[in-house]
Amino acid sequence: MAALGWLTPRRRPATARSVLAGEAAAEAARKSALTADELPAAEEEREPAFPVAGDERAAAFFDLDNTVMQGAAIFHFGRGLYKRKFFQRRELTRFAWQQAWFRLAGVEDPEHMQDARDSALSIVKGHRVSELMSIGEEIYDEYMADRIWPGTRALAQAHLDAGQRVWLVTAAPVETATIIARRLGLTGALGTVAESVDGVYTGRLVGEPLHGPAKAEAVRALAAAEGLELERCAAYSDSHNDIPMLSLVGHPYAINPDAKLRKYARARDWRLRDYRTGRKAAKVGIPAAAGVGALAGGTAAAVALHRRRR
Repeated sequence: MAALGWLTPRRRPATARSVLAGEAAAEAARKSALTADELPAAEEEREPAFPVAGDERAAAFFDLDNTVMQGAAIFHFGRGLYKRKFFQRRELTRFAWQQAWFRLAGVEDPEHMQDARDSALSIVKGHRVSELMSIGEEIYDEYMADRIWPGTRALAQAHLDAGQRVWLVTAAPVETATIIARRLGLTGALGTVAESVDGVYTGRLVGEPLHGPAKAEAVRALAAAEGLELERCAAYSDSHNDIPMLSLVGHPYAINPDAKLRKYARARDWRLRDYRTGRKAAKVGIPAAAGVGALAGGTAAAVALHRRRR
């Protein structure tokens, strides 16, 4: 009959129900206070700690454009060059739509980016590397610092706090990437290398732009030189163009992913992070498309550099 009493709560006194509730709460509290060593093995293995503190054979590799920073570094750099009269305003209209498109779509267009790099090489030809580095420091403060994604920055800091090295891997010029990496407190940067002789740009690249499969090769080479184990490393990118780099490491992350990367990542159970709101992602390029002025300068500067007046 006692058992029947538990099945008919309306006949039980309030004190009995209180005791039962209290015992249940106490048991739940006791379980939540268990140390990690007391938890079942299955729970421990569900989500292992990452990054692993003190793992010197691990490192993290971050794409730059739209992963660490909103927009393309080369366009922001170009905007600063335009402000410094490296080329003429009449050229802005031709290229303004590229910047608006990039900001709206949030993905790289290899043809647009190649056009920008070719033009940039033309304009820097004959200039000293030290001159562009000095200007790059100013441009970072003017146009790039406020465009760093806080969420991605926090991920990079987590690796640094764990004692791991963190590298930018980008198609942007290595000088620009190095400035950004240093300002963010990162280890260094892998970027597209423009040839220079005696500290002066020749207008040619060393090899090809660091894009797509070239990024994976750069990461592989750096890992070998630094004694890293790629299976213990992490990589972060927004673009499907970086699937070769992401596939190279044991911990790939899709950050602010384009549609192709999101689909690919979900199919392989890669971790995804998106720091854009839906509204912001949809409207990010609209103001740029409406006016050629400031935003157009961002695109034109990198793409139209070859017509600078000496």
